[in-house]
Amino acid sequence: MDTSAPLLGEPLPIELMNTVWGDRGGVHDALDGPAGAEAWLRAVLPRIEPMTASDLDALSKEDLDHLARRLLGLRDALRRLAAEATGDPRPAAAAPIRELGAAVAVVNEAARAVPRWSALTWTPGEAPGRLTHADGRAADAAVSAIAEEAVDLFGRPDRLRLRACLAPGCVLYFRKDHPRREWCSAACGNRARAARHYRRHRHPAS
Repeated sequence: MDTSAPLLGEPLPIELMNTVWGDRGGVHDALDGPAGAEAWLRAVLPRIEPMTASDLDALSKEDLDHLARRLLGLRDALRRLAAEATGDPRPAAAAPIRELGAAVAVVNEAARAVPRWSALTWTPGEAPGRLTHADGRAADAAVSAIAEEAVDLFGRPDRLRLRACLAPGCVLYFRKDHPRREWCSAACGNRARAARHYRRHRHPAS
């Protein structure tokens, strides 16, 4: 099962924010249940440490329910932080968490939930490598790792590159990685240009 969320190659916290997405049919939630959470995690799994596909396969129904709730809570907190950082004016993009302090608390709690540490690996004749280990359940460690990456994103000047996509109907966020980038995707850029063209050239009502 593929995730319905758009994956834009953004940092993982932004990809998680973008599990709320919009189209002509309205605003949708790719984390609308345990199956949606599992599908999204499988889609981004190669980018998450220390969770593996076998860890995900081993989750019980109760574990998946727990994981879905944790991802949803973290996602809503991150969208509140993103709205604060970008001055997001889009009502459809508003997160259920209204208070900035509450969103910060959710992220911090998720980040510290599972201790993680790095370990050096080095086999003779091969290049050294780095592994990440974690205490506790792999699913909790995965959520904690995304939260820690979010702390890094919002706690550094890089947050100033975060943008809300203001194309018609879009509720996504993106990182402005090029001076001329104004939209989350080429499709949104095309929609925005088409909307501007229509507004400029439509005839006044008679």
